[in-house]
Amino acid sequence: MEVFLDCLPCVLRQVLEASRLATDRFEVQEAIMQEATALLADYRKFQNAPELGGRMHQIVKKHTGVDDPYREVKAKNIRDALQVYPFLQRYLAPQVEPVDRLYWALKIAATGNIIDAAIGNGSEFMKNLEEELGKRFAVCDLTRFRQELEQAENLLIIGDNAGETVFDRLLMDSLSDLEITYAVRGEPIINDATIDDVRASGFDPRIKVVSTGTTTPGLILEECDEEFVDLFYQADLVISKGQGNYEALMEEKGRGLFFLLKAKCLQVAKILGVQVNDYVFKWHCR
Repeated sequence: MEVFLDCLPCVLRQVLEASRLATDRFEVQEAIMQEATALLADYRKFQNAPELGGRMHQIVKKHTGVDDPYREVKAKNIRDALQVYPFLQRYLAPQVEPVDRLYWALKIAATGNIIDAAIGNGSEFMKNLEEELGKRFAVCDLTRFRQELEQAENLLIIGDNAGETVFDRLLMDSLSDLEITYAVRGEPIINDATIDDVRASGFDPRIKVVSTGTTTPGLILEECDEEFVDLFYQADLVISKGQGNYEALMEEKGRGLFFLLKAKCLQVAKILGVQVNDYVFKWHCR
């Protein structure tokens, strides 16, 4: 997906946030923003927003020497998610029919994306979580997913942010008859999950966790490890989580996959045919 004009202020805001997390030295923050602004002027050379975002955040790392500016943010997000995990289990428990249970397990996994904004008052987070859980999918290709499940022996999940990895555990529990591989970023980028983050999320040891090798906030296959690319094309089923992965993979023609996300910006919502903040579980095959 192309880099839209709407992406530019969003990416620049992220870089400013990351610079402030990494250092309190104004002169360093200023140097980061000067270089980032210069790069932003050449945005047309990037194929999508995740590629641009990855390059922008490398500027922060270069100037500050901090490899993971969001380390503490991610740790808190994971702690917050673990605290609400028993509530999520209770929320899913009444869904006894297999179709309903799978629907709501997918919805819980998608709702985990709100953990991005989960910094602050715990009661506010719980209120927001309950409201978001109650929203149904605007697009839900569950019938197609169940058809694909009938023939599948294994599943690849491409993870998104660190906190929502806890929410994903309920989805993986609902699909426990499959051999599941969970893929994360190759190195820290914004608040996206890495292997170290997943270790703190309480994953079932039977879940294989792998690195994609990519350093961008979205899965750009050309930048992934060869081993992961083979896994991506050979998996029986693939679920790609989050908007960044959607932006990077929406033009993929080599295989079918399911996108599971919350549409957080107007341009992505338009492409998906939904409203901003709608939830989507969409089959993609070109």
